[in-house]
Amino acid sequence: MIRTQPLIVRWILPAVMLLAAVAGCSTNPATGEKQLNWVSADREKSIGAEAAPQFVKQYGGDIPSASIQKYVSDLGHRLAEISERPDLDWEFHAVDSAVINAFALPGGKVFITRGLMEELRSEAQLAGVLGHEVGHVTAQHIGQQMTRAMIITGAGVAIGVAGQQSDEDWMTVLGVGTSVGGGLYLLSYGRNQETQSDELGVRYMTRLGYNPIGQVQVMKVLKRASGGGGAGMEFLATHPYPDTRIKHLNEVIKEQYPDYKDPQKYRVYRDRYQSTVLDELKRLPKATHDPQAQADG
Repeated sequence: MIRTQPLIVRWILPAVMLLAAVAGCSTNPATGEKQLNWVSADREKSIGAEAAPQFVKQYGGDIPSASIQKYVSDLGHRLAEISERPDLDWEFHAVDSAVINAFALPGGKVFITRGLMEELRSEAQLAGVLGHEVGHVTAQHIGQQMTRAMIITGAGVAIGVAGQQSDEDWMTVLGVGTSVGGGLYLLSYGRNQETQSDELGVRYMTRLGYNPIGQVQVMKVLKRASGGGGAGMEFLATHPYPDTRIKHLNEVIKEQYPDYKDPQKYRVYRDRYQSTVLDELKRLPKATHDPQAQADG
């Protein structure tokens, strides 16, 4: 017996999805590409403002060091200011978590964990991490991911076409209110998106005079840190494995920044990172959020 699909599945839903795609497409100024994104800039700011405090709390709060917070925030804002979206409500949080990760929420809320900061060795590497996350925001990857999640649900398509999504709708899609990392599946990007953010991160850090090789070094740090099975390596849940990214970054740097070895043009600032971040972290108590230690205990 042949069963016919309901009319909404066969004709109406695909038609609505097509209409939504056409209506929601725009050209991104950072990437120059057409993209499907239902999340407006005002809505991004609203979602980020509501979600950020919850993610800070879930990741153990901010690192209890005013000097580290200022250092990360100042560098992050400098990167954001020379990006294509300087008008967002940017915030940069160094959270007191032992997991190794960095991610960004809508509206320019960027997070880097203590666990990742302890693995870095220079300000250029930190600029690479933060620049990469700024790139996810300027490329509007998060809004695209959330839009796709809404499209998957029939109700979400109808809401998207009407442009009537509430902050509560988007917060549910983002996974706010779930366990730590519960919403990070939406921050798990495709290879093309990661490549874009790597390139944008290099664009931003070099505009500030940081050596782009710092971005390659970050990938090597992550590869090395994940070699033992990835204990605490939450980064690998939201970012692809570093090997292909290392190769691509090396190619981009050699082609676009052939003078990257010139110390007068591109700086690294190892000593400043050591004294401001690494030495300070050694003086602090252990990280508040450490899932691995809790599991072992």
